[in-house]
Amino acid sequence: MQLEIHRAPNIFEQLKDEWNALHAQAVNRAPFLRAEYQAGWWAHRGGGEWPEAELCLITARVGGKLVGVAPLFAAQNRAGRRALLLIGSIEISDYLDLVVGRAHLDEFCAALLERLSQPDAPAWEALDFYNIPATSPTRAALGRAAAARHWAATESTLEPCPAITLPNDWETYLANQVDKKERQEIKRKLRRAQGGEQATRWYIVGPEHDLMAEVEAFINMMALTPDKARFLTPVMREQFRATARAAAEGGYLHLAFLEVDGERAAGYFSFDWGGRLYVYNSAIDARFNALSVGWVLLGYLLQWCIANGRTVFDFMRGSEDYKFRFGGVAGEIKRLQLSRTLTPAELGGEPLVTENMGEAEFFPG
Repeated sequence: MQLEIHRAPNIFEQLKDEWNALHAQAVNRAPFLRAEYQAGWWAHRGGGEWPEAELCLITARVGGKLVGVAPLFAAQNRAGRRALLLIGSIEISDYLDLVVGRAHLDEFCAALLERLSQPDAPAWEALDFYNIPATSPTRAALGRAAAARHWAATESTLEPCPAITLPNDWETYLANQVDKKERQEIKRKLRRAQGGEQATRWYIVGPEHDLMAEVEAFINMMALTPDKARFLTPVMREQFRATARAAAEGGYLHLAFLEVDGERAAGYFSFDWGGRLYVYNSAIDARFNALSVGWVLLGYLLQWCIANGRTVFDFMRGSEDYKFRFGGVAGEIKRLQLSRTLTPAELGGEPLVTENMGEAEFFPG
């Protein structure tokens, strides 16, 4: 297995076809790990989250074929240490990982640690990998690779990631996966939206629309909420636009709006990938709160997913109450830390597993 470090940002475009073909067979197939998403994230450093960052993308080949990508960058982490982090860290990419198939995972993890020990690798005190799904095979593979080198390796649980496994029809979902009280609330709010005095309609942005105008409308609606207005700095707005373009290029952008009397009242920005709808962000115009427009649009999106054969409705990170009221069941994401020089106590967390009893063949499994 031959490993190479890449430091020039044109590597994303050079590798795009090979990278995305590998991603389709990888242990983590979330859209955040596709080449176009990663390139957009790197161009704006996560919306300014990492203004001082050095690219350190590592590829692995066997017989000339790309079999692994470690999309890394070097920066000072939140603990003030020089670290290598995954591109996409931390705040705006819900599921991260190495890009590697199961057959090469252990070999790649071992070779990666060896390559990062060489003198031409960037200086680092810790590998600091955020947002690894708890079911990812990478957790235990990195644990085994670290144990073989006698490195400190720890993990900690970050946030819940509620998701709904969808049945084949709407009524079955309501009857079996939502509590009676919430079931009645969802039905009541949908009836009110459909039969009230104000005209409502919802739509998914398609080729007949001006994509970037619709994205801009969504960003502006997000900014109506004070905490999201603070989040949407100029560079974060550019990041959001880049994410939308990347998702559109990859064919997985799913942008939906609910209108009330011809005005946009709510929106959901999601990724439609691999039979799963990843709900990335939401926007609400508070003028329409009396109609519960956020709940109504969620109801329509769930109906659309069921009717169109999607198997999972993934709310992703966050413990907001509504996610569970709609029937979300929480998964977890982890932070993994490895170090040659620091102790487990200095890293913090629990010992990193070397065998993962909850491991799936791939995520999302």
